[in-house]
Amino acid sequence: MIAAVALAAGVFVKFNEQQPIEADTGPINVSFKLADLDGVERDFSEWDGQHRILNFWATWCAPCRREIPLLKAFQDQHGADGFQVIGIAVEFPEPVIAYSKTAEFNYPILVGEQDAMAIAETSGISFVGLPFTMIVARDGELISAHMGEIHQDYLDDVADVLLQLDRGEIDEETASKALSPF
Repeated sequence: MIAAVALAAGVFVKFNEQQPIEADTGPINVSFKLADLDGVERDFSEWDGQHRILNFWATWCAPCRREIPLLKAFQDQHGADGFQVIGIAVEFPEPVIAYSKTAEFNYPILVGEQDAMAIAETSGISFVGLPFTMIVARDGELISAHMGEIHQDYLDDVADVLLQLDRGEIDEETASKALSPF
């Protein structure tokens, strides 16, 4: 209950931390279904074969709103290279639908409140606040998680590392380590 109140109030416990994906736990494959802004259930597998940037956000979260232009630009720049940004709103649909009218998203927005938080938790990530971003490789394996606001340099690193993965220059474990400061 306290965590839900803190989340609703926009309290964020940690800022700008990347969470390593533990190699000894084995690969973590992300899988979920959430409704989009039209109420249509979308399956994460719809974007199989693409690198996915899952950005967890809320309309009341100022750092989340600051990330949106960066994510839109990233989608424009890297979408043709097989990258897909997916916004996951952690709140009720109504405010997200209203906000989307001015935000002009160029990537899918899914809405899930508690179900959205469960995606991170079932992927082995401690969900402590917003914004929160998960990087998932083309094969569905979770590569990295970033807690806190993302910035352009981080998105540049994500693109560089995942393109190295595509070219076979590195493997997923190396990609995970490259995107984690630990």
